[in-house]
Amino acid sequence: MERTTAAHPVRATPPVHRARPGGAGEPAALVGRDTEAGLLHGLLGQLRTGRPALVEVHGPPGIGRSALLDHTAALAHGTGVRVAAARATAEEAGLPHGVAGRLLARLPEAPARTGPVPYGTARPGAGRADGVRPRRTADLCAGVLEAAAGGPLLLVVDDVQWADPQSLRGLRSLARRMTGVPLMLLTSRNSAVPATADERIDACALAGEDAVAHHALTLGPLPDGAVGEFLAGTCRAPVDEAFLADAVRHAEGSPALMRSIVGRFVRHGWTPGTGPAGRLEESAAEAVRERTVRTLALLPDELLGVLRAIAVAGPDCTPGLIDALAGPRALGTSRALALLRGTGLLAPGPRPALRTAAAARAVLAELGSEHREELHARAADWAHRAALPDRALARMLLDARRIGATWAVQALRREAEECRATGRPGRAARLLERALREPVPPALRIRLLTDLSAAVLPTEPEAASRHLYRALQTPADGSAAVADTAADAETGRALLRAAELLVARGDVDTPRPRIARAADAVRPGSAERSGLRALHWITEYSRPDPADGVEPLLPDSCPPERSAEAAVAAWRTAQRGRNIDRARRLARTALAPQVREHVPLTVRAAAAHALVLTGDTAEARRALDEVLVQAERSDARAVAGLALLVTCLAELRAGRDTAAAEALDRCEGIMPGRCWHPLMAPGPLALRALLHLRRGDRTAAERALAAELPPGAEGGLPWAYLLYARGRVALAGGTREQAFADLLECGRQLLARQAVNPAVLPWRSAAARAREPGDPLAAALLAEERRRALLWGSPAAMAAALGEGAAAAGAGGTPAPGRGRPVSWQYRQALVALGTAPSSGHLTVDSLLGSDRGAAAAPRPATPALPLPSRSASGSASGSDSRSASGAASGSDSRSASGPLPPSRFPSVSPPPPASVRTPAGGGAPGRTARGGGPLTRAEQRVAALAAGGLGNRAVAEELAVTPRTVELHLTKVYRKLGIRGRPQLAAALRRTAGGAPGA
Repeated sequence: MERTTAAHPVRATPPVHRARPGGAGEPAALVGRDTEAGLLHGLLGQLRTGRPALVEVHGPPGIGRSALLDHTAALAHGTGVRVAAARATAEEAGLPHGVAGRLLARLPEAPARTGPVPYGTARPGAGRADGVRPRRTADLCAGVLEAAAGGPLLLVVDDVQWADPQSLRGLRSLARRMTGVPLMLLTSRNSAVPATADERIDACALAGEDAVAHHALTLGPLPDGAVGEFLAGTCRAPVDEAFLADAVRHAEGSPALMRSIVGRFVRHGWTPGTGPAGRLEESAAEAVRERTVRTLALLPDELLGVLRAIAVAGPDCTPGLIDALAGPRALGTSRALALLRGTGLLAPGPRPALRTAAAARAVLAELGSEHREELHARAADWAHRAALPDRALARMLLDARRIGATWAVQALRREAEECRATGRPGRAARLLERALREPVPPALRIRLLTDLSAAVLPTEPEAASRHLYRALQTPADGSAAVADTAADAETGRALLRAAELLVARGDVDTPRPRIARAADAVRPGSAERSGLRALHWITEYSRPDPADGVEPLLPDSCPPERSAEAAVAAWRTAQRGRNIDRARRLARTALAPQVREHVPLTVRAAAAHALVLTGDTAEARRALDEVLVQAERSDARAVAGLALLVTCLAELRAGRDTAAAEALDRCEGIMPGRCWHPLMAPGPLALRALLHLRRGDRTAAERALAAELPPGAEGGLPWAYLLYARGRVALAGGTREQAFADLLECGRQLLARQAVNPAVLPWRSAAARAREPGDPLAAALLAEERRRALLWGSPAAMAAALGEGAAAAGAGGTPAPGRGRPVSWQYRQALVALGTAPSSGHLTVDSLLGSDRGAAAAPRPATPALPLPSRSASGSASGSDSRSASGAASGSDSRSASGPLPPSRFPSVSPPPPASVRTPAGGGAPGRTARGGGPLTRAEQRVAALAAGGLGNRAVAEELAVTPRTVELHLTKVYRKLGIRGRPQLAAALRRTAGGAPGA
């Protein structure tokens, strides 16, 4: 097949044929053109009887017009009809009588021929005017009519739209004189260049309708069946429906393009349905590129300039934009577009546009990068002045040089927001990266980086963190521009948002110094500074190696600008289990409606967590719902995920397992595991395992815990949750040693952060269940959990602790007392809890005991144990030898626990609690040492019990209100008396001492 471009005829791939059974000399049939080929075959039969015909074939480039003319010429030769053919070309459109001269040169001399004349070539000496162009229009008519007088004649003219005016007048004149002459005039025209009134070739209007057969054939895309037939015949392999559908879509029904695509498959030995799925798309793009490159090589510079302007403008191209980009030229825009449409490169439609993106890339490929960027910049500037939509502006700006104007950044950012809202984060990221190339103020640059981080978080979480690190760069990194605007509130708000997105995702170690420097750069006394300070405190407490002693010191009331610090103070107060009223008051201060705008969403989630620990779960859920709505509205995925995790904890505490599972499912939908920072990754896994365990599905819990964790997941607060979940699952499976090790490590992680409140995680009672019945260490753990719960004062924590005490006592196998006779220590502590807890109408002694009082265990003979230090209700030390009634229980009432915690009492809440291992005070004499080094004093017993439980020297000193040096001296004496070398042997030595005491 031959295809004509605007500058020169280009030889393309052969026509699409299929084998047709028949005699020798019968041409192959065209695929998908049976109707048109049948009509032309019939007209040739009528031509042999003397009836003339006038046929025009229309269609876009590559649709198979020339192939149909080839096929008709071959049919004519096979039936004895003589043929003369010529092709018009754009480069000879100005040559007078060019087409007419070639037709006359190919006219046959005699009515019979021994063989077919190849289409488009002349036999030397065959024409009576060979090599001589006619001088008049009438010469063509005379020569053709004279030749037709000798027998039926087929005259073929391809691409008649490029015929010179003289030849076109001759063809029109010939068409009006065909009546009664055995002549068939077959022409083809590119439908992209429609004929004007002066260019139409019509028969004589005075002749009758039956005098000349007149037909106009418009070729459309190949039907799907024809494409499948061609693929099966060419590839010689079955074609599945999916491959066929893709082939139809990529080839657009063009036989030429289909032939090129399949040719690439054949050259590489590929077959339909094998290999990568992108081979077909890649082959189609390559075919389009090759066809475009061949055409571009033949276009004049003026048309190339217009085509490049169209490629830059894309679907938003207008004649005005073409004039602005292509510059002055001799050809008008309309004429240039008509010529380019004739090449087949432009898509049909009212706006000029290239057919495919591959063609546009090929058009711009030969330009240098600076030239391309300049063209896109000029196009974007024109589009901005023409008020084109952001979509068009952003598309042009993507490949433009730096504009240096505010409108460019604003357009890119608006379009990026639209892309994120419609689920196209990849394009949004490209737009934001382009916006960052522009010179922008510091506040806007931070917001762009923050938006870019949100766009790439679902697919590239590590890159998301790096963008936020860049956003937090401060004057300490040498950015003088930021120093000049450090007091700007807008910059402070932008820094605050970047910092809270990092903290919410669990990235608390690397950005910690950056957040501190950002807080120093923000105006003192502002809400932004308070928010950054609060986030910095959270990173200090949550990182793998938490800081010692730095606490947010706030009065009971604080100004609205410092409400964020109040939220963190409430969270830390609740973790430390010191003052429930203060924690509740500070949390409500941070969550009050009038100060919400001053508190970051991540910090508000921490305040809601504090309310979960105080037992105000309904109030916490309302606050978390507000955080979730605002986080989703601002596309803060990490903050939304964090709010849902805390919601899951609140629902677990309230005993609503189904609601907790729904919150966790929603969290995993918003923030899949890969999106969390490694330090945060254990948290959702731990909650999932605990939920399965609550439902009695230990296998599912083990499967959840078996999930692979990313490197660096150990050491953070969520790691303590995972250790607790592992311990609980191991305990349910009967592996007590492993359970005890995991639970003690959980406590160690929490104690390192001074999170001693049992409302966080009841790890002590769970670890006690992993010990043998009667183990003094288990009794110490249970007593310490009860003391901490009563000191904290949350009804839920007290009910859980007292219930665990009852379970532990029953586990020891002691006989039950008579009905109606309550256990003394339980009953007394339940009364104390009722008297000290906030008013709650549903609390009773029985509900705090957590079981039937008549079934509770009776006291056993006293088991000597180490006395417990105690504090008053306000948290201050009561003295080295005194204990509060609620702070220590007698050893006779302490028992180890076996079996899982009652599911309804599992207080799954925020950061896990520490593991201070203590023993209740014994009723008899202090324990004696195993090697006769003298008995331990009460002060030494208290220090030894706390140290054996995992507390460091500083934590023991704080617990007993003494100096660390005093703790060191006591421990030195304890080691000497017990005959041990250090802390690792302390717990075992204390157990031996307690086991050998009188009354054991």
